[in-house]
Amino acid sequence: MDNKFTFKGMTAQRKLILQGFVLSTILLLFIAGLAVFNIQQNLNNGYKNFGQILSKTLAIESVEITKDIPESAKAETLRAHSDSILRSNEDIAFIEFRDVNSKIIYSSRDSYYNQAQNALISVSSPMIAKTPAGSTVVGSVMVGLSGTIIDKISTTTRASLIFAFLVAWLAVIAIVFMDTILITRELKQLHEGVQKISSGEFGYNIDCKDSSREIQELCDAFNRMSNRLSKYNEQTMESITLERNKLEAVLMSIANGVVVCDNYDNVVLINEQGKKLLEVEDEDIINTKINQFCDTNGELCFKEKIELFKDTPLEEMEKAPLTFNIEVAKNVIKSVISPMFSRSGDYVGYIIVLIDVTKEVEMEQLRGNFISNVSHELRTPVTVLRSYIDTLYNYGNDFDFNTQKEFIGVMNQEIIRLNTMVNDILDFSRYESQNLKPQMKEENIVDIINDCIEQVKVLAEEHHLVFSVMIEPDLPLVMLNRESITRALTNIISNAIKYSPDGKRIKIRAERSRVGDYLEVSVEDQGPGIAEEYQKKVFDRFFRVENDTHTVKGTGLGLHLVKIAIEKHHNGQVFVQSKLGEGATFGFRIPFVQKNEEDEYISGVDVREHDSNKDEMPQQSSMENNNGWEITLEKH
Repeated sequence: MDNKFTFKGMTAQRKLILQGFVLSTILLLFIAGLAVFNIQQNLNNGYKNFGQILSKTLAIESVEITKDIPESAKAETLRAHSDSILRSNEDIAFIEFRDVNSKIIYSSRDSYYNQAQNALISVSSPMIAKTPAGSTVVGSVMVGLSGTIIDKISTTTRASLIFAFLVAWLAVIAIVFMDTILITRELKQLHEGVQKISSGEFGYNIDCKDSSREIQELCDAFNRMSNRLSKYNEQTMESITLERNKLEAVLMSIANGVVVCDNYDNVVLINEQGKKLLEVEDEDIINTKINQFCDTNGELCFKEKIELFKDTPLEEMEKAPLTFNIEVAKNVIKSVISPMFSRSGDYVGYIIVLIDVTKEVEMEQLRGNFISNVSHELRTPVTVLRSYIDTLYNYGNDFDFNTQKEFIGVMNQEIIRLNTMVNDILDFSRYESQNLKPQMKEENIVDIINDCIEQVKVLAEEHHLVFSVMIEPDLPLVMLNRESITRALTNIISNAIKYSPDGKRIKIRAERSRVGDYLEVSVEDQGPGIAEEYQKKVFDRFFRVENDTHTVKGTGLGLHLVKIAIEKHHNGQVFVQSKLGEGATFGFRIPFVQKNEEDEYISGVDVREHDSNKDEMPQQSSMENNNGWEITLEKH
């Protein structure tokens, strides 16, 4: 059976109505029964009194009609009188006369046997005769009553009472039903009003003009509450909107990505940096499950960590938020999950902070590679030096002069190599210092180029390399730090020597830059070249291109030191131009400084146009010194 049809499934209102109905019915039945019982008792008592009066009357009449007749005729006289009474009144069942000795003088029981069987009440009265000596009892009269009249009266009375009480019961039920309908209608209005309020329709009023005073007071209280809630809601919404706008403004201005999720993993807010890092738009992620987000590899990068976060007590998460890395579009993003609480301290969700650590990860990898390379590079010359020194120390007398010279030459090269690496590391630490301010003075770039070539000429001779130096005429002096520029240019030339095949030419140019008022110095080699994807990174610290072609060892700091010296200390620019298999051109640009304001500057000359075909270069002369390197001067 459906629960709504059982007493247990009834509402409190229905239970109350049913209980009232049952109680009122019981009360009416009790009152009706009590009334019927009382009426019946009164009827019985009255009937007995009626019988008593009837018997007394019949006794008096019997004495009167028999006082002057003989004893033998009394029975007949009483019979005749009794018959007349019995025939005229059906309610008298029998009449019986007795003498003073209780002997029956006459009884109608024999003549009216059936009627006498219906006797319900028997009433006896003495027959008293008056004599000169006083009153004397001469017998008695017994009258039997059938109760016909009282039955009719009782039946009529019961029917009337039942009808009256039935009408009253129906009236009570009708009143209860009507009152229930009215109360239900009023309660329904209140229920609708509460639903309106619960749905956010503050200010909704209930019309209860025809209701009872109590309901009217309740409706008035409800309307006052609704109006106050409406005003409070307006103020609260303004405050909430203001606070939300402030919160969104703060979140949107945070440099790191922020993703706010509710307790069901739904994304409710994400700032611009978060969308940028995850490469999504609002419609792609808002109201979606964050644990369903996939990274570049198509894996659910947040799911496992969020499950771990939820399995960990909140107290631990507050002290030590969960941190992990994900990869989106080749960017490494550090993610930090922290629980989020309301002002009352209730847990309402969590916040994921996204931090782009791609550069840090790359630098860490580069730093690791640098340490590995430096350790290996330092170990190699030290091992060679130790081996050669130990050999000379123990067996030097057994070697001829040429062998000893060869050993010393190798040791000298390894010392130079070791010195270069140590200088690179020391210069890196010194150049990275923010407080370093190199001393500047006007210098001639040609002298610096010659000094640099002089420093590396021994290394170039070993590989049979030739230098071609092209200087644009009338270059002005430049304000620079000679030591810093010399080291930078030496590093560039040394790299060109390392990567150039034996017997090739290295071209060095000094000219005016086509863009801006800069001195441009470039070094072009004929080595294997650099792939385009690496060209933007070659000046980064610790970066080295390691592949089947580039196997030359180093610290990865040389070009980075060049960048620091040019850009940080001289406000210049570094550049690289290369194609795989066609060599590479490294260079830098530093701003000119005029010696005198009256001096005129010669506009930049495009040396590269003439360099593609040496036969077309105007007024070109070439000189080769005894060491095998050549200087080519270009005049205009």
